[in-house]
Amino acid sequence: MQSIISVNNLTKTYASGHSALKGINLEIRRGEIFALLGPNGAGKTTLINIICGIVNPSQGHVLADGHDVVREYRAARSRIGLVPQELSTDAFESVWATVSFSRGLFGKAANPALVEKILRDLSLWDKKDAKIRTLSGGMKRRVMIAKALSHEPQILFLDEPTAGVDVELRRDMWEMVRGLRENGVTIILTTHYIEEAEEMADRIGVIRKGEIILVEDKAVLMAKLGKKQLTLHLQRSLASIPDSLGGNQLELSADGNELVYTFDAQSEQTGIAGLLRQLSEHGIDFKDLQSSQSSLEEIFVNLVKA
Repeated sequence: MQSIISVNNLTKTYASGHSALKGINLEIRRGEIFALLGPNGAGKTTLINIICGIVNPSQGHVLADGHDVVREYRAARSRIGLVPQELSTDAFESVWATVSFSRGLFGKAANPALVEKILRDLSLWDKKDAKIRTLSGGMKRRVMIAKALSHEPQILFLDEPTAGVDVELRRDMWEMVRGLRENGVTIILTTHYIEEAEEMADRIGVIRKGEIILVEDKAVLMAKLGKKQLTLHLQRSLASIPDSLGGNQLELSADGNELVYTFDAQSEQTGIAGLLRQLSEHGIDFKDLQSSQSSLEEIFVNLVKA
């Protein structure tokens, strides 16, 4: 699939000597939702700011829809919409005025019909004449998204878009983001809500200490690094696991009432049938069983804790 953003050997070292990015190479596909995950200080915002032309790179180059973000700044920036992490709005302007003004900043002719559609899509139409200072935090976040969409970008960066937003509004935003993707907009999302990435992203990138340590399709990542567990609730508690069962990936709960078996769900042989047969031979009976799969959050934590 064609890339809409190409990052090549990107490095950023600040005057203080802090190395924020170290040789980043990244291709983001046209029309996908790409989630960039990483702990605080990993370099997520620095990377976004360089792509958006806010910060200059120390080395390397970035293409946005075929335009170099340094040499062809205006063309590159016109393709990009940015919703920053910090809320910064014109407090005494109306919603309509600030979104229309943002469109004009990119040299776009006035288009009231488009602005109306954006405000309606974001459930802001009934607030179009309200001063921004009177809005709730969630509504201000929507205004930020409306401003970013006002010049019809092909690439939209959402840096922590649902920070401080209630659950209902967060799900509304997820639906809005899916709608944008269906209209051909490429979405790059950074988030601390891992379930957000798990719910929406097509691909996941993980950045740690200024380096991209992994880029993978979400489904492949979940299959490759995720694990499945089978929990057996025993009829009678065990003091310990019999030595002859020690070769299995088995753990006994502290109270001795549960056995937990970890297995590879992608393997042709999960070993469950053999395990159950062995338990029967040892007279270990269970009254219930349940299976679970590790979440993206668990995978992420394991990746970045090193």
